[in-house]
Amino acid sequence: MLQPVEWIRWVVKPLLFVAALIPLALLLHTAVNDQLGANPIETINRYTGDWTLRFLLITLAVTPLRKITGWQMLIRLRRMLGLFAFFYVCLHFLSWIWLDQYFDLDAMFKDVVKRPFITLGFTCFLLLIPLAVTSTNAMVRRLGGRNWQRLHRLVYFIGVGGVVHFLWLVKSDITQPLIYGVILAALLGFRLWDRRRQQTAAAPAMR
Repeated sequence: MLQPVEWIRWVVKPLLFVAALIPLALLLHTAVNDQLGANPIETINRYTGDWTLRFLLITLAVTPLRKITGWQMLIRLRRMLGLFAFFYVCLHFLSWIWLDQYFDLDAMFKDVVKRPFITLGFTCFLLLIPLAVTSTNAMVRRLGGRNWQRLHRLVYFIGVGGVVHFLWLVKSDITQPLIYGVILAALLGFRLWDRRRQQTAAAPAMR
C-alpha cells in the first residue's frame, strides 16, 4: 500500500500535471477547428491570461487550504501549481510578442511605455521569472529558507498586479476581474488574519 508521500508523488502529481495541461489542449483544439472567433489573437491572449491568474490564485490557495483542512501534503503540490502559472504567463507573453507585435521590439517598447496595463503586466511577468528560477530544492538551499521566503512573497504583489492588469484591460464588463480580485483579497486576508492569530498566541509565552 502506498504511503501518503508516495501517493502524492506517483498518483496525485501526475494527475495534476495532466489536468493542468487541459486548458492548453482545449485552446489548441479550438484553434485547429477555427473556433477562436472574430479576433483570434485577442482570444488567445485573454485565454492564456485568464489561466495565468487562475493558477496564481490556486497556488495562493494552497496554504489557507492546508491550514484549514490540516492536509499538510497539499504543500507538495504548490510548486507545480506555481510553475504552471509561470507556464501560462509565458504563453500569454508569447502571444503578445509573436501574434500581436510580430517580434517588433520598437513597437513592443512603445506599447509597454504608453499603455499602463501592459506596463504592469510586463512588470509582473518579469517578477515571476526569479520565482520560477528559484523554485528548485537546490535554490532553496542556496538562498536559505528566510531569503527564499522573502523573495517568493513577491507573488502577493504579482497577484495584485495581475488582477489590476486585467481590470485595466477590460473596457466595459469588469465582472471577471472583480471576481478574481475578491478571491485574491480573501486569500491575502486569510494570511493577515493567520499571522495576527499566531502573534497573539505567541505573546503570552514571551512574557
